[in-house]
Amino acid sequence: MLIGTEPQDAPPATGAGDGHGAPGQEARAAARVAEVDRRLGDPTDEANELSYARLIEADEAGELSGAGERALGELKLGADFVPRAESGGLERLDTLVRVMRQVFRRDVSLGLGYGVTSFMAAVNVWAAGDAAQRARLARILTGGGRISVAYHELAHGNDFVRNEFEARPADGGGYLLNGAKQVINNAGRADAWVLFSRTSPAPGSRSHSVLLVERDGLDPDTWRVLPRYDSVGVRGCHLSGLRFDDTPVPASALVGETGKGVETALRAFQITRAALPGMAVGTTDTALRTVVRFALGRRLYRTSVMEIPHAKATLSGAFTDLLTCDSLSLAATRAVHLLPEQAGVLAAATKYLVPKLLTDAMRELSIVLGARFYVRDGEYGIFQKHLRDLPVLSLGHAGSAACQATIIPQLSRLARRSWFSDQPAPAALFRPRADLPDIPYDRLTLASGRDGLSATLVAAADIPPGAAPEERAVHELTLQLVDELRQIQEAGRALAPEDRTALARPAAFALADRYAVLLAAASAIGVRQQAARDGGDAFLADPAWLAAALHRLVRRLGRRPAELPASVDARMHEEVLRRFHARSGYDLYDTPLTG
Repeated sequence: MLIGTEPQDAPPATGAGDGHGAPGQEARAAARVAEVDRRLGDPTDEANELSYARLIEADEAGELSGAGERALGELKLGADFVPRAESGGLERLDTLVRVMRQVFRRDVSLGLGYGVTSFMAAVNVWAAGDAAQRARLARILTGGGRISVAYHELAHGNDFVRNEFEARPADGGGYLLNGAKQVINNAGRADAWVLFSRTSPAPGSRSHSVLLVERDGLDPDTWRVLPRYDSVGVRGCHLSGLRFDDTPVPASALVGETGKGVETALRAFQITRAALPGMAVGTTDTALRTVVRFALGRRLYRTSVMEIPHAKATLSGAFTDLLTCDSLSLAATRAVHLLPEQAGVLAAATKYLVPKLLTDAMRELSIVLGARFYVRDGEYGIFQKHLRDLPVLSLGHAGSAACQATIIPQLSRLARRSWFSDQPAPAALFRPRADLPDIPYDRLTLASGRDGLSATLVAAADIPPGAAPEERAVHELTLQLVDELRQIQEAGRALAPEDRTALARPAAFALADRYAVLLAAASAIGVRQQAARDGGDAFLADPAWLAAALHRLVRRLGRRPAELPASVDARMHEEVLRRFHARSGYDLYDTPLTG
């Protein structure tokens, strides 16, 4: 497939309508994003009950914003986690990311505590549950209820196959639940739980299953909610645990087949790992906006902070990283629909790299903010809160090491079967507003040995550069990235058998890190190529942002690329200011914002 061409079964490239007068996917998505943003209001207006000031007060009290939960309830946000086939609003994974980004830009705790935890639990049922379970879950979520997912046991961390929580077959049918699960968000507030449970004492992954257990009907004398954990970040989230002692549940609680729990969880991770990082882009968007406001209003050395070269470069760099993160998030979420067989590794790379890039960008921004970075309230207090909350997204069952451990076993297979031989990813993967088919849950696989995204990077190196200096810079940087892929391929082929597992040596983890950076670069290249081809967004079609993105990624790989043309820095700085004054997002969508 030539780069920039459509696959034979690609959905329409635009979402204008369905041919019968109804709004298309993109129109519905944009309307929903605007509706959520409008209801939550201007976060910089202290008269707003959902202002940064009020959200910080709730965080200091260790509670979720009551006004925030009411607003999301009025918006019926729970329906956004339910597929349209189940009478919900979940049509496209990238649209859900855009909707939740409006919540995350205000409060990570609210995003996790009200909604995303329910989504993380629900995808297990959408992927493997029967019709009755899907219908029950849809009723809970569309009715404003919550569900929680219980993977964790602190004694075993991410090593699921050693978990001890037990669902033992009962003599009269059904199961008896025994044991404890820890660090569960909303454990005490949920209407139902998705429980990762041992259903056989035998070792190995086939000894675990997934159960959907509803609170109503449980014997209250046989289970309890464990004490709440204190946390440094996301203080408003209700993190606790559950303890069961011979609690009977019906056979209908089993999700999917007995012994398929690990497989179900890993398939669900492909969806949640792809989606959650893109939501978190909203936190660093807020951080950048906060620091731009400070830089424009603060004078130092007889000039504004904005005119200091280091400050200006830091702001442009953070904006560039946001575009890179959104490009990788876009590719990952759309791959779930378009390339489900390849989504696992891409989702893991996204969940690994995006929180790191966002956190690094915020730490660089904190230097510009200076002493105000330490302030926990007032105009700049939201920066400190987001910086505390953001790292939480890199922890848990889908933490950084777990994501790298997902990638590592695939490296040697990709090195032998895919890199420099696969066809480039379809153009629709990189079009932010293009229509998508439904999520094919049954086609999500644990390993495929294919990588169309890296093939997009390789194909881009064969395209002659234009005459503009920004185009030549992009071409030179792309050649360096392709050379990096060749080195990773050689190293992947040479991996010893013990370095193809989660117990690999540090060098294998470093290899996974370098590979994730290349996937981010390929995503940005694909987005810019399709924007130039479609002509709908002049900024995304401009090679300047891509040159800036690739330059930062090449440097992240430890290389020393040539200096960029001065026009690149000027273009990025201009766009930072334009979007600030226009109140639009620092993302691929240039999203109109309230405040």
